[in-house]
Amino acid sequence: MSLLWTPSEKFIKESNLFQFQKFVENKYPVQFRDYESLWKWSIEFPELFWENIALFFDVKFHHPYASVINKTDKMYETRWFEGAIINYAEHIFRNKNDESPAIIYKQENQQAIEISWSELEQKVSAVQQFLTEKNIRKGDRIVGYLPNNVEAVVAFLACNSIGAIWSCCSPDFGMESIVDRFRQTEPKLFIAAAQYNYNGKSYNKLETIEAIAKAIPSLENVVLIDDKKHESFLSWNDILEKEAKVLIFTPVEFQHPIWILYSSGTTGKPKGIVHSTGGILIEHYKALALHQDCKKGERYLWYSTTGWMMWNYALSSLLVGCTLCIYDGAPNFPDMSAIWQFIDEARINHFGIGAAFYLSCKKENLDVNQKYELKYLRTLGSTGSPLPKDGFEYIYDKIKKDVWLISLSGGTDVCSAFVGGSPYLPVYSGEIQCRMLGANIEAWNENGKAVEQELGELMIIQAMPSMPVFFWNDQNNEKYKSAYFEDNDNIWRHGDWIKITEHKGIVIYGRSDATLNRDGVRIGTAEVYNAVEILDEIKDSLVLCLEKENGSFYMPLFVVLQNGLQLNDELKSKIKNNLRKLYSPRHVPDEIIKVKDIPYTISGKKMEMPVKKIMMGMPLEKSISLDAMKNPESIQEYLTFIKK
Repeated sequence: MSLLWTPSEKFIKESNLFQFQKFVENKYPVQFRDYESLWKWSIEFPELFWENIALFFDVKFHHPYASVINKTDKMYETRWFEGAIINYAEHIFRNKNDESPAIIYKQENQQAIEISWSELEQKVSAVQQFLTEKNIRKGDRIVGYLPNNVEAVVAFLACNSIGAIWSCCSPDFGMESIVDRFRQTEPKLFIAAAQYNYNGKSYNKLETIEAIAKAIPSLENVVLIDDKKHESFLSWNDILEKEAKVLIFTPVEFQHPIWILYSSGTTGKPKGIVHSTGGILIEHYKALALHQDCKKGERYLWYSTTGWMMWNYALSSLLVGCTLCIYDGAPNFPDMSAIWQFIDEARINHFGIGAAFYLSCKKENLDVNQKYELKYLRTLGSTGSPLPKDGFEYIYDKIKKDVWLISLSGGTDVCSAFVGGSPYLPVYSGEIQCRMLGANIEAWNENGKAVEQELGELMIIQAMPSMPVFFWNDQNNEKYKSAYFEDNDNIWRHGDWIKITEHKGIVIYGRSDATLNRDGVRIGTAEVYNAVEILDEIKDSLVLCLEKENGSFYMPLFVVLQNGLQLNDELKSKIKNNLRKLYSPRHVPDEIIKVKDIPYTISGKKMEMPVKKIMMGMPLEKSISLDAMKNPESIQEYLTFIKK
């Protein structure tokens, strides 16, 4: 591992993490000699650690808590700060000021605009009044079908301010995909964009919105954020014309849902993952302020869509006093320099994006530091998929030599990261700096033993506040338990291969389950099967996602055709178009391959993981039990595709 960056003593002592360390040391008889000792204290004394996060960031409790942690014999039933009453949006608006804008918004080929804190407050107030008039109350669900724009932020903050529950998807998702997610939550209000722009093209989604509205019987109102008038839908602009009033914040229980995100849908319809208001509040304070060193008045941009948890994460930059910077559109339109130009012109301090974008810049041999000064840029973030060594080295060679590169890995499951950055530690190529404070992470080998400096599965052996409080409509936590706790009620199996290095850093090697990864967005195999197997020509199918050593992914779709049919270009186009129409462009495979049969277990389950292991080069005898197969002869065909 090459050493690429080392923090100076001045950098360390000016960090928020150093201030937190001194805050703790001044209260207790402890002294931390380095980051590792601070991390160990955070997992050995979780009650003290999380309470001091709340105290350090001056979390406003409208009612005191009885205890920090209420444990049971099941990790997923752990409850935090019981009795506490809080509001997330209230903490956002504590940062209102006249010195820096609340939001800087940039759309493709458009001039960036600034939204002041007063303007943001006025917009949120107007929408809050509308929600109250429509009898939307604490616990009601509001769903959005929106691009990453100012309206999405305003809608969420208004929703949260009254204790309603937010859920959102990006408009590149098709009708079936949206209905599968939203209908299960029984929302009262649907806020949507009839049009969005991406990669220089405009997309009209009005027919899709109309179809979604008809398919969700619980909806009482639909609001279009566009200028267009619609006979059945309400106008966002009309709502914003309301006279501004003082914002009112409805305090809710610490465990009260803040939003519903969605699982990838690997084993059926996507599951609604519910996070708590308080858990997200204190986790995001910790992650953004301590592990990314975000400070008041700085400018924060994490490129995302509203359908990725990084949108929710980036929104919390407002929580720590940053200006939230939004880039709406393709980061590489009209060319790969587009987003770098915005970073330079907007004087952005913190920028993050999926690892695939850095690799695309490298492939284009984009010499960013020769074109842009990036004078104000302090940190670069990477997540969504593992960033390989040459990606790290490209960043320091061609983007900025003295930047702090923060590679993160976590997930929708906690709407944060388990492993990430520390301002105390050096950056080595291909290596995430540390396990984050309060995250008790281990790598387990096949014998269930914690190991270091060898490959293992990522296991979480201690509860965290931002773990889901429950899954939506999940009786007795059955779906929740199945997702992470099938083997042990007190050990969270995350589904990633990792290695803890000699530096105590982390290397992520990809998924250990069947989830598909497309540019950092996880997709369930069930959605692909729904769109493919509905076609008359398709008898059966199997889809995989294979991680390559260079950090890219290969997603093949294997299809069994009805008797006598050939896999020609016309059929391939039909399959791809159906995936785009019903779900999204991310669901389209890299290659479609005709096979004779799909491997199944005796109990009738598609053998996604065993086939994936075979194609990644794992020996057949270690990948699969032929005795457990319904059709063992089918596996031979897949041996020809090893390491394609």
